[in-house]
Amino acid sequence: MTTTEKLQASFSEYYESLIAKVPELVEGALVLILFMLLAAVVRRITSKRLESRTEDVLRARFIARVVRTAIILLGLTLAMKAAGYGEIAAGLMAGAGVSAFVIGFALKDIGENFLAGFLLSFSRPFRVNDIIEVDGFKGKVKALNLRNTHIKTFDGKDIFMPNATLIKNPLQNYTLDGYLRQEFTIGVDYSTDFAKAREVLQEVIDQNHAIAKNHAASSISYASLGASSYNIKIQYWQDMFDSPVAGSVLKTSLVEECLAALADNDIGTPGDIIELRPLPKIVTSDA
Repeated sequence: MTTTEKLQASFSEYYESLIAKVPELVEGALVLILFMLLAAVVRRITSKRLESRTEDVLRARFIARVVRTAIILLGLTLAMKAAGYGEIAAGLMAGAGVSAFVIGFALKDIGENFLAGFLLSFSRPFRVNDIIEVDGFKGKVKALNLRNTHIKTFDGKDIFMPNATLIKNPLQNYTLDGYLRQEFTIGVDYSTDFAKAREVLQEVIDQNHAIAKNHAASSISYASLGASSYNIKIQYWQDMFDSPVAGSVLKTSLVEECLAALADNDIGTPGDIIELRPLPKIVTSDA
């Protein structure tokens, strides 16, 4: 038998074995597709039920993603068995311990972030739309994924921070209880009676309905002494989940109202005074 005939015989044998294998491959593909569809449905149902029973949307979505991944892995194993690769599937399962060690060592960062996602979903240091700051980044939490956490900064940037970073670094949550303290400073003339200035500013704070007055009292106190004025610090609380206006809009409005109220009561808000003196004349003597 010539080389050409041997090649033709090999291809013919391979083609016949492939044709014979088609039903099993189709069956395996159908099993995998079925489990992928099942995983999508189960994830949707799990997410809705968990979200209806708990206020923690991040945890509900994270658990739903884990359930979906587990169903897909189970479907992949059964699909391999249906396609006639049961021995391979069994070998993979038998070597799962060694494989997990090798893969875990090679992909330790992915595994670390995955485990950190579990810890974050159950420890609940933040929720959706909470304002957090970690590792120099500050913004609103949009989603907790299997590997990272999606944070939207106030200048419109999308930060996908590894979950392990949130576990290892100090995390500041500005809105865990829904309230955030804001403050600004206004300078008034030294001749102004502090009690009168405080009364005027307190009236402005009390009349503003966007300030959360049921959480903690506002504060008006000395801040510092300036060159031509003493500075008054105004501190107030805002309900970040049920506020009619944004934080920056509220602060701008309060500053304008405070300045207008001080002006109506003849309380000056001077700027720094700079004294300009002429340079002394330099007298030179003729040589």
